Amino acid sequence: VGYRLISLVDKARAGDLLGRIKGVRKKFAMDVGFLPPVVHIRDNLELKPSMYRVTLRGAVVGEGEAFPGMWMAINPGGATQALPGTRTTDPAFGLPAVWIEERHREMAQMAGFTVVDCATVVATHLSHLMQVNAARLLGRVEAQALIDHVTKLAPKLMEDVVPKMVGIATVQKILQLLLEEGVHIRDMRSIVECLAEHASTITDAAELARRIRVHLAPAIVQQIYGPVKELDVIALEPELERIVTQALNSPHGAALDPGVADTLTRSAADTARRRSPASPDCAFAVPDLIRTPIARLLKRAAPRLKVLSHSEIPETHSIRI
Repeated sequence: VGYRLISLVDKARAGDLLGRIKGVRKKFAMDVGFLPPVVHIRDNLELKPSMYRVTLRGAVVGEGEAFPGMWMAINPGGATQALPGTRTTDPAFGLPAVWIEERHREMAQMAGFTVVDCATVVATHLSHLMQVNAARLLGRVEAQALIDHVTKLAPKLMEDVVPKMVGIATVQKILQLLLEEGVHIRDMRSIVECLAEHASTITDAAELARRIRVHLAPAIVQQIYGPVKELDVIALEPELERIVTQALNSPHGAALDPGVADTLTRSAADTARRRSPASPDCAFAVPDLIRTPIARLLKRAAPRLKVLSHSEIPETHSIRI
């Protein structure tokens, strides 16, 4: 943190950022399924006074500015009133925002803005960065802690699977592949049961992760959509789906034509962006064979758009394209 932000972590000056960060780690563990490494805070005189920077293993993963004593008024989409203050962007979700003074707080709330204090801005940004980098936060220590936890709950199951059928390095890799696409790993018991079923015949971590996704499908769908039974999905136009499937699965290993790939990523990103923040979430449904390459293709262009394979849609749900 820059020197002006030291007050946020100084308990003597009623700074509550440390308490917020504790809460962020706890919530992450409850949602995602493992306790992330400890967050260390230190001041850095090379940073601008109001700037903060988040690093993971020495690499910068995010940064922003925060102003103690000021409030951030975030426009969730419907607010039209101009507020007196400094225009900015909400660092976690990229929404337009304004830094305002305490006296304008009520006016901003009445106008439909979401108003949060300075410490909340930093804690929310950190929380978002932890979700995005969940796969990198799961090191060998965290993977071992998860395995130890399941061993206590189901010792016989674990004894049969790890490390007899699957080594801990492979388990870690599988969990990272799931986390990379935002799949929570809270239900470790189901994950290990799925490994028990398939690991004797399959050794490839990516293929095992694919089987686990199908096994966890009801939970994955609920994570995206909540408790609804009719799912809004984006789908490929049938002719395009045929071309893409053919290209990505030809025996000659032909890749997707760059023009087609570009059009596909652009229109998927546009479709995802056009949905208002108030509308329910929406996933991209594609044939099983091409789910992984499509997910990889869209990760940069539309990071919030989840890609589901047809076999990951539970029989209890219907879809609306």
